[in-house]
Amino acid sequence: MSHMAKTLRLSQVPLYLQVATLLRRRIEDGHWGVGAKISTIEELQAEFGVARVTVRQAIELLEKEGLVSRQQGRGTFVAATLEDPRWLTLDASWSSLIGTIKHNIPKFLPIATPLRAPRLGPEEGRAADEYVFLRSVQFRGNRAYSLVSVQLAKEIFERDSDAFRRHAALPIVAAMKGVAIASARQTLIIGSADPETARLLKVPLNSPTAEAHCVVIDRNGVAIYVADIVYRGDCIKLETKFFTGE
Repeated sequence: MSHMAKTLRLSQVPLYLQVATLLRRRIEDGHWGVGAKISTIEELQAEFGVARVTVRQAIELLEKEGLVSRQQGRGTFVAATLEDPRWLTLDASWSSLIGTIKHNIPKFLPIATPLRAPRLGPEEGRAADEYVFLRSVQFRGNRAYSLVSVQLAKEIFERDSDAFRRHAALPIVAAMKGVAIASARQTLIIGSADPETARLLKVPLNSPTAEAHCVVIDRNGVAIYVADIVYRGDCIKLETKFFTGE
């Protein structure tokens, strides 16, 4: 039995709901683009180690949610339009963001899938010509607390590739001479741990997570750093300062 199949069976949540959660996350993360055909039932059955009927139930649920549509004889496709169900954005200061990352100890992971260009929103700049993909579990002491996937403009990476392969990337970018940062933005949502995240961060399946999408844009309008960070929920405290009185 695969790691995936074993992990799915650790939870009391019905298997089809867990499979639906995994597929939903892949759609939201752009693993399958709008209008793209998703994996076949047979492929998903083999990947997750579950019964065919379980995969069918999961797909039926996503179809009811409007995320996918099934076409007779052709397969299942991502819906033509997807609405973002998460609307609450929490802001943090640049200095605080750097401060929470610079002492991280990353354990870098092998890259199992081909690199795709990052998905950038209308205010997230334009893509660089080429990116380097870095993925790591980051630690404080002996405790894993975040799973980080970074796409770093290759030109930036090559300025100090050794440092980027040993340390968290964002503080290096922030301190790099000759790099003019025009803007940075971060979107934070509340989620739950999927099987891979649960295994890497050593938390229960479906436990709370905070998921950050961070983009740093240079003065030429290029997104030089694009990161998706999943924090274990029990490590996060959110503090927002609205104003200070005299």
